[in-house]
Amino acid sequence: MADLHARYPAFSDIRSRARARLPRFVWDYLDSATGTESTLTRNRASFDRIGFLPSILHGEMEFDIGRDFLGHRFPLPFGMAPIGMVGLIWPDAEGHLARAARDLGIPYGLSTVASQTPEDVAPHLGAHGWFQLYPPRDPDIRRDMLARARDAGFTTLVLTADVPVASRRERQTRSGLVQPPRLTPRLLAQVAMRPAWAIGTARHGMPHMRTLDKYISAEGRTLPPTAHVGYLLRTSPDWDYLRWLRDEWDGNLIVKGVLRENDCAPLKAAGVDALWISNHAGRQFDAAPPAIDLLPTIRAATDLPLILDSGVESGLDILRAISRGADLVMLGRAWPMALAALGPQGPAHLAETLARDLRANMGQLGAPDLDSLPPEVSLEGA
Repeated sequence: MADLHARYPAFSDIRSRARARLPRFVWDYLDSATGTESTLTRNRASFDRIGFLPSILHGEMEFDIGRDFLGHRFPLPFGMAPIGMVGLIWPDAEGHLARAARDLGIPYGLSTVASQTPEDVAPHLGAHGWFQLYPPRDPDIRRDMLARARDAGFTTLVLTADVPVASRRERQTRSGLVQPPRLTPRLLAQVAMRPAWAIGTARHGMPHMRTLDKYISAEGRTLPPTAHVGYLLRTSPDWDYLRWLRDEWDGNLIVKGVLRENDCAPLKAAGVDALWISNHAGRQFDAAPPAIDLLPTIRAATDLPLILDSGVESGLDILRAISRGADLVMLGRAWPMALAALGPQGPAHLAETLARDLRANMGQLGAPDLDSLPPEVSLEGA
């Protein structure tokens, strides 16, 4: 691991290594946003505008980077956000990431549209499995999915509310990737240049959304290239749908995709246990404000626990999010990038990189724990 820190000391190094090992169409699937990808750019720029004043003469310090969230004490203040079709990024990605999260003691999110099922992941799951629900229209399918997630050991349900329709993701379309993934001659030429990915995928087969196999027939699968078979089952949820979920699910319930403070009180009244502040990393809507900019207003509007994602790349970013009111921070594409870059040791290396960055920056701020962060200062124009 020490050698990895010498060669890949930052997320930017991991990202570059992953890009060099993945076929172009796979990279574009993982890395792209929608439209001109302006929201993706704004997310990064907003984090970079948040500064702190270093503090001096604190002597030697020990740092506590643990975090309390929904009745659990996590050793790290971050977790693994769910990603659809993550098995396309690296073979058996769900298994690798679930095992890494288990060993790290952090939340692991599995998407409804992952390439492995809850049953597949169950043997690798730790105590903090979160199942992300892309909401099925049919109540019987809903009940069955919830039962499968519960029986597999998932304790927290995450309703994704910010994907009412398929986004366009023009870069992904230009790359030639369709759903379900199909290797055309154009894509095969890219695969031939990435032997590690090619060999692993040949062993495991091209991924598809296996959780949905039980519910979808072979007929009627004509969809836009960036949509997928899940859209044949899905609905755009409303408040009645949320209340139905609250009645059916007896674990923690989180709503993902919250950006308006006016939604906080109704969500609490509906029995939601935590809110997930996210603009889907710019993958759904290209005119969204940065999630980190909306966090203080939402924090002031509710006493519910808050999660933040969208644009997080470092331990310093995690400190910025916590200073603005986040109780926990989730990273999405960083984890499969680490897996693609470094294989099974990649996620643990990423986690240690983030932890080292947290401690280094907390030392500069004289903050022994995450509740002792100083007020932020603006770096606008600096």
